[in-house]
Amino acid sequence: MAVKPKVVMFPGVQKTSFVQSALHRGLDRTGALRLASLIDSRKWTFILMAVGFLLGRAVILESLTPFAVAYFTVIYFLRRDLYLPVAVSIIAGSWFAVTPEPMWIAMELAVVYLLMKGLEAYERAELSYAPLLVFMATLLVRLFDVVIQSTLGWYELMMVGVEASLGFVLTLVFVQAIPVLTFTKKTSALKNEEIICLMIMMASIMTGAVGWAVQGLSIEHIMSRYMLLLFALVGGAPLGASVGVVAGLILSLADANAIVQMSLLAFAGLLAGLLREGGKMAVAFGMLLGASILSIYIGNQADVMNSTWESVIAAALLLLTPKSITRVISKYVPGTQEHVKSQHEYAKRVRDVTAQRVAQFSEVFRQLSRSFGQFGGTTEEKDRREETVGHFMNAAAERTCSSCHRKDQCWEGKFYDTYRMMTSMMTTVEEGRRVRPKEVPKEWSVHCIKSHEVLTVMQQQYELYQHDLKWRKQLNESRQLVAEQLSGVSQVMEDLAKEIQREGQQLHLQEEQIREALEGLGLSIQGIEVINLEEGNVEIEVYHTFGQGYDECRKIIAPLLSDILGEPIAVMSERLPEKDGGASLVVFGTAKAFEIETGVAGLAKGGDLLSGDSFSTVELGNGKFAVAISDGMGNGERAKQESSTALSILQQLLQSGMDEKLAIKSVNSVLLLRSSDEVFATVDVALIDMYSAKTTFMKIGSTPSFIKRGNEVIPISANNLPVGILQDIDIDLIRVQLQPGDTLIMMTDGIYDAPGYAVNKELWMKRIIHEIKTDNPQEIADTLLDTVVRHHKGDIVDDMTVVVARVDKHQPEWATFRWPGMTKVERPRTVS
Repeated sequence: MAVKPKVVMFPGVQKTSFVQSALHRGLDRTGALRLASLIDSRKWTFILMAVGFLLGRAVILESLTPFAVAYFTVIYFLRRDLYLPVAVSIIAGSWFAVTPEPMWIAMELAVVYLLMKGLEAYERAELSYAPLLVFMATLLVRLFDVVIQSTLGWYELMMVGVEASLGFVLTLVFVQAIPVLTFTKKTSALKNEEIICLMIMMASIMTGAVGWAVQGLSIEHIMSRYMLLLFALVGGAPLGASVGVVAGLILSLADANAIVQMSLLAFAGLLAGLLREGGKMAVAFGMLLGASILSIYIGNQADVMNSTWESVIAAALLLLTPKSITRVISKYVPGTQEHVKSQHEYAKRVRDVTAQRVAQFSEVFRQLSRSFGQFGGTTEEKDRREETVGHFMNAAAERTCSSCHRKDQCWEGKFYDTYRMMTSMMTTVEEGRRVRPKEVPKEWSVHCIKSHEVLTVMQQQYELYQHDLKWRKQLNESRQLVAEQLSGVSQVMEDLAKEIQREGQQLHLQEEQIREALEGLGLSIQGIEVINLEEGNVEIEVYHTFGQGYDECRKIIAPLLSDILGEPIAVMSERLPEKDGGASLVVFGTAKAFEIETGVAGLAKGGDLLSGDSFSTVELGNGKFAVAISDGMGNGERAKQESSTALSILQQLLQSGMDEKLAIKSVNSVLLLRSSDEVFATVDVALIDMYSAKTTFMKIGSTPSFIKRGNEVIPISANNLPVGILQDIDIDLIRVQLQPGDTLIMMTDGIYDAPGYAVNKELWMKRIIHEIKTDNPQEIADTLLDTVVRHHKGDIVDDMTVVVARVDKHQPEWATFRWPGMTKVERPRTVS
């Protein structure tokens, strides 16, 4: 009984492919793939041989044939497996040329082949040498031709030089065009130079059809007009006119009577491209109109009819061309919708892959966090207790009982009594009681003659155990911190993956809606890219060419966006063009509900230049504003280094999106590991939410902060040690709701401790702040610092730094306005 072979589905291969057909016929996987490869190879062999045949037949300026050797040389480098059949097709095509020269073309190919073999012998056969090889081969063979025919003259030498130079240039053209023609080019966009090279090569191929006619209709004219229609449909008027000029120029070099074709094709390509929005029929009508208008002025009635019929046949070929072909061509032409779509698809694939990899790394860090955070519970503690008891027993027995003559009697005859006594001794040691020799219980002395020695050994072992327990605790705390840090990194990477996926959303409809609104106001917008439309986190990039001195972005665009998006929008940043005529990039984003104004004042101890205090007032980029101050231990450079390190690391961790407590613990661990010296720094941070004014205070060993609200002064304080001292630190997060008009005042101990120890510092500072009448943050900072210096009669007894931040309601500079007919922008669904 015959067994039906199993059909295997390969990724990326359709059911209707040759591979599937071969599999259904019973071939195995290897055989099917070989068959598909063989068919593809034969297809391209036939195409490249056909191109070689036409280029071998192509002649320009009545006697020059520079196409053949240039094409052969490039094929030798790019498709070494096909150079022999291509050479045969080139020589065969030269037999049918207007002036057949198969022998001389064969000699040129042979000279190029020998030169390349010579370069291969010295391992210098590179594609960059191809133009030079073509130039040398053409020059040598044509000079030999001129010499043996005894027609050596200035004109002949000039034509030899022209043909060799044309071969040099055409080699450069074919190097760019052949990979595009065979779809072996990897990138999805063509440069302008590559498009021109492709046009020149296709026009050169059509030159090989010069002289062929069917019923009086020229084949090269039909082919050139079909190519013109194809590119006009894809690229519009610029590409259509360019194809017409290039094709007409090459054809006019091949046939002097076709010089008028250049202007005819250029004009026809221009009209065809202008009508590309109407589809194939409109493009064909534009070409027919352009060709008919010019053909009336360049020939008689018969020429006009022949030109018209040639155009009709080319239009019919365009109508029969499948959309898949035009779609493939469009992907390679910049500016087309298909090219833009392919670029967006490519970018989307990159974003998806990136988000997936980031999510995988996030899961890896999460698993590492779980492995580090796994600790034993009560079972492990119970086992450790039993292990400790056993350790005490063994140590005491080894050091005291092993040399005792009553060893066997105690541990064999009275085992349970001995074990009970040893347990009682261990309990006494754990309770920390010191038992003198005279204070040893009678029960112990009666049972054991070395009870005091046993007790001493247990005390020594217990001290070692306490040290071991301390280090175990520190190790467990370090493991727990590492687990929390890994978990924080995992959360940051997970948020990053969601952000990447959110940016990959298709927002073309919203972009076009915004563009129409701006262009309806008469603004010239070059490009709009919507990065994010999430409520409260809008980000839109606009490219424009407005003149200097006109603030259209703040006065017109931002108010309009505020109206159609339903939330206040403001200009976040603006980047001017690097060169004249370029586009400026303006980034619009959600306007913050609150704005922060800051002021700073400080002095170094003794009037020195370098203070040990550091401060930072920065917007973290996630809708939060950080006001931070740090005081390093002591004064001078070392204190400055510690305080600045603590703030810089903390700022970077907070900007990355890490949790506040975890960020502080990470800073603490870094300062502990930086040096074995006793260095530490206070950290005082206020994170102000610019959308709600909710503020989180993180105070680590710092002095109290104060909030001035009208006539009221509110202290904010916490009791804990600075970072860099203990492995495990207490972190108290104090959350306060600020109100518009509140002023936050943060200071180091040089300011707070100014009144001395005999005075209630908090009340003294509240009174000083209350007496300050100005609302300007910088003036408050200067006044407070001046008051403290005056209190010490001009002496600067410590580093002093005060940072003041005032919270106010954000007031838009320009009011929104309603544009008639403009609807609200529909927001996409957010990524969960």
